[in-house]
Amino acid sequence: MLTGAGAQIDTTTANGRLVFGIFTALAEFEAELIRERTRAGLAVARARGRFGGRPRKVTREVLTMAMSALADRDASPTSVARNLGIMRTTLYE
Repeated sequence: MLTGAGAQIDTTTANGRLVFGIFTALAEFEAELIRERTRAGLAVARARGRFGGRPRKVTREVLTMAMSALADRDASPTSVARNLGIMRTTLYE
């Protein structure tokens, strides 16, 4: 027996199982429609040159500076990261 929000469906009867099955099928259909629309929207955005996600913190210039600074054995990753204005974990990534 399913109850809540004014709906009572007795899943022990044939009628209850039918109604529950119809609701389940509708929910799966709606979820698949949402997935299809999301994929289509992402494809259109990619075609327009837009990409999702967080922008990268480290540009190629900063990466080049970090690599040349870390080539020096005396430089510590903490000081290099501090001088570049990034976190040490970002430097390691």
